[in-house]
Amino acid sequence: MALMTPAQARENFLAAMETLRSSKVRSAMTMLGIVIGVSSVISMAAIIQGLNKFVQTKVESLGSRTYFVSRFPPGTDPSRWPERIRIRKYFDYNYAEYIRQAAPDVQIVTTVGTRGFFFGDSNLITSGDRSVEKVIVRGAEPEYTEAIPMFSINRGRFISSFDQEHARQVVVLGAAISESLFPNTEALGKTVRINGDTFEVVGVFEHDQGLFLGPGVDIFAIIPLSCFKKHYPEAKELIMAFTVPENVNVDTAQAEVIQAMRRLRRVSASKENDFEVSSPDFLSNLWNQLTEALVILTSVISSIGLLVGGIGVMNIMLISVTERTQEIGVRKAIGARRADIRLQFLLEAVVLTLTGGTVGILIGAGVSTLVRTLAPSIPATMSYLWVSIGFAMSVGVGLFFGYYPANLAANLDPIDCLRYE
Repeated sequence: MALMTPAQARENFLAAMETLRSSKVRSAMTMLGIVIGVSSVISMAAIIQGLNKFVQTKVESLGSRTYFVSRFPPGTDPSRWPERIRIRKYFDYNYAEYIRQAAPDVQIVTTVGTRGFFFGDSNLITSGDRSVEKVIVRGAEPEYTEAIPMFSINRGRFISSFDQEHARQVVVLGAAISESLFPNTEALGKTVRINGDTFEVVGVFEHDQGLFLGPGVDIFAIIPLSCFKKHYPEAKELIMAFTVPENVNVDTAQAEVIQAMRRLRRVSASKENDFEVSSPDFLSNLWNQLTEALVILTSVISSIGLLVGGIGVMNIMLISVTERTQEIGVRKAIGARRADIRLQFLLEAVVLTLTGGTVGILIGAGVSTLVRTLAPSIPATMSYLWVSIGFAMSVGVGLFFGYYPANLAANLDPIDCLRYE
């Protein structure tokens, strides 16, 4: 089969465009399914890509070589824990000191105590006639901000060794709490009441609204761990964070921590760990599980749209073959080959779907721009890969659903075509 010359390709392209212009409404309705399918794929891909960058940034802000030791699996619902997890012993405040001695390849080990709504606790912070509820009160040591960089200080300072040693009643507030309690004045040096106890504000964190998977720094109020232990002895759910230096093998450091914890908790060699060691990657893993549902939903929507569009393309091309039967006969009578007729109608189908795909890509670009404008923290961007996929989908639908009408036209008998009324 000879290839189509540039002149023939141009002629067939112009004929295809003329067909679209002569049936504007019909062509538009046919392209609608293609537009929906391609735009849903492009826009969702751009949003998911932006969200992936957002999640990755959050994970990195927790510390690229920071790991956590907890009694329970992170990112899970406490009410759904199995019995073997619920009966695990609570951590002690002295665990961190032991691990510092027993794990020489670990750089920082710090204990964290938390009193929050997810544990069934309620907190109230007040200053004068202003109050903030549903905050998270956390006890931390001075090394906390080194272990978890997302808690960065905007003004003032963090908990000091002196504060920790003397259980001083000082607090570092999240930016949202500070702005709610002191909308027109500086929070530093002021006093607040946390669940009835007076604390001096020594620092304010940088703004961080958090990830949709969990709370942000904005709603945290952090006090010295020693002070937390003194005021909230009933808050027994402790976790530890430890960091691994760049020049140390992560597996080696984790093994040291695990062995130290097993000795502390008297876990026999035949039993599994009664604690969890995790990295910030659990957020990425949890996010990936959530996006699987979005990908499936998008695939279903786009598949339906493309199927509807493809059927429409086949329908309009069959109608076009019927309407242009005599034209086909004339072309065959003056020497047009079957391949020429087939290529002409295939090109018309591809032009139709490619036009719909281009509109869908433009809509997808508009959606990603809108998301990026309304939510700057989510850098929804269209990649060349997904633009190429959008074009490929459009061409593929045109070729697949346009082949039958094109082949039907190519196989028509020229004499019967010329007799057709």
